[in-house]
Amino acid sequence: MNGWRILTQSAAAVGVRNVPRRLLAVALLMGFGIVAAFGLAPESSLPDVATQRIQRDLAAPVITELVRTDVYWREERIARGDTLGSVLARLSISDAAALQFLHNDAAARTLYQLKPGKSLRVQTDDEGHLLALSYLTQNGDVLAVRRGENGFVAETAAPQPTVRLEMRAAEIRSSLFAAADDVGLPDAITGQIADIFSGDVDFHHDLHLGDRFTVVYEMCDIDGHASGAGKVVAAEFVSKGRSYRAYLWRASDGVASYYTEDGRSVRKAFLRSPLEFTRVTSGYSLARMHPFMQTWRAHKGVDFAAPTGTPVHASGDGKVQFAGQQNGYGNVVMLQHAGSYSTVYAHLSRFAAGIRPGVRVAQGELIGYVGQTGWATGPHLHYEFRVGNEQRDPMTIALPNAQPIAAVERAAFFDRVAPLVAQLSLGRGVMLAGAD
Repeated sequence: MNGWRILTQSAAAVGVRNVPRRLLAVALLMGFGIVAAFGLAPESSLPDVATQRIQRDLAAPVITELVRTDVYWREERIARGDTLGSVLARLSISDAAALQFLHNDAAARTLYQLKPGKSLRVQTDDEGHLLALSYLTQNGDVLAVRRGENGFVAETAAPQPTVRLEMRAAEIRSSLFAAADDVGLPDAITGQIADIFSGDVDFHHDLHLGDRFTVVYEMCDIDGHASGAGKVVAAEFVSKGRSYRAYLWRASDGVASYYTEDGRSVRKAFLRSPLEFTRVTSGYSLARMHPFMQTWRAHKGVDFAAPTGTPVHASGDGKVQFAGQQNGYGNVVMLQHAGSYSTVYAHLSRFAAGIRPGVRVAQGELIGYVGQTGWATGPHLHYEFRVGNEQRDPMTIALPNAQPIAAVERAAFFDRVAPLVAQLSLGRGVMLAGAD
């Protein structure tokens, strides 16, 4: 700025008004030590720029006075060897009346059994006076202390969990659970993913490198701390380039199930396997060497190897047609389902409580336990899927879907699903960007 003032003042002193503008520009550039190459037409001058003065009246801004609440929450994690006094000291509590109440009140005595790792939350004013205290006890209840007009009150009540949504996405490198662990997904949610898509994806044998999933799920918080996972709200599983999506819907009767974006049920009317995470030792075949009879026979079912006592679940909704001993089947349960469908569960070690002819069972309900009864050389489940009392291969047959969203609830379902569709797309985009 000083250089500018010197040049302008010097120019005025020598009559700058008569100096061509191109010379004045060169003088200014040289004054700043700038070297530039440019050309101007001889004896040319820059045109005058027309100016116009505009004046407007602006409304004065509204200034809101900052209101101080003087109340805030603090939280301190309990360390080994801590006492109530030491924790409150770290929280800057300076309140003799509060300390006396916490020491004498019977309801507050649980505070003298603080567990390392848990947290103590307090609400104070700016002078260190205790207004409220919250502590999640070892039995899962919440101890709440509050300051009222007549002093302090302490009470213990069952927690009121709050539910928030989280999203995770991962790519399969070895197994579903390994991929889930890599992104910190709770095991309960991983199990739900496998259950939701079990009708379309064989998680035992049909996972491929590069398969991926995105899931939006509930997490429950109690007193500001995560207390466990809830249910999967929306999920996508991409297997061999094919995408499967599912969305949770709680119907008006309270029953929760999963549906596609257009309202079709994700749940098949039947499960592919009545057992969780096992292996097939003998598939459906028209000719195999029978391990017990030592003759070539058709094997019109699937054998699942599993330890004795492994739970066996109904593959679909139905009614118990037979539960007892029958020839080579040993202990066997036969279920009649809707239409012409029926299923058989053989070689059981024992039946589940209440399983008897005429009893209705739901898909996934426990009906018995793996055993080695009848013509069996080792513990396993022999499972048959029948249509019109004729055995079909349960691993390859096209399974029918369950009922779709009720017509009267479709509009509400679509409103619920719309933002979840966007969330799954976001998670998928993040995964693809990370892969690139």
